[in-house]
Amino acid sequence: MDKQKETVSKELLEQPFYIKGSYKELSEYIYKGDKVNLTDQEWEHLLNDWQFYILRNKGTERAFSGKYYNNKEKGIYVCAACGLPLFLSETKYESGSGWPSFYQPIKKEGEPLRIREEMDTSYGMIRTEILCNRCGSHLGHVFPDGPPPTGLRYCVNSASLRFISESE
Repeated sequence: MDKQKETVSKELLEQPFYIKGSYKELSEYIYKGDKVNLTDQEWEHLLNDWQFYILRNKGTERAFSGKYYNNKEKGIYVCAACGLPLFLSETKYESGSGWPSFYQPIKKEGEPLRIREEMDTSYGMIRTEILCNRCGSHLGHVFPDGPPPTGLRYCVNSASLRFISESE
């Protein structure tokens, strides 16, 4: 996989709905439950073909092919489509699955969930799909085989994420 296909476009970053900021600003961000509602045509214009396939058509990248599966840098992972902060690097771990895996999304007291779950019965399996609660983009799946303290494994496509380093 060409890692450039996972780079967020300048045009998307310039959208008024896209949440931007430094690591510090994003880690302090409070989600108030606002939604981003764009048509498929609008998303298709803002995302590249690969991102549109993953984020809007619920695609999956091949294991060990994504930009972030082996990222060990400290920082924050945000939704590639809308910028909502989703995961801190402290909750990322090596699951052996080939996808970035986290045991817990960001959730601040009193705020709505940043990630919503839906039942996924595609490919003859029953899984729990995870989506950005702000823009509805497909992130990946959550499984009940993760480490303590949650016992959960949020298995996320790299193309669904944008990483902001702690040094930014």
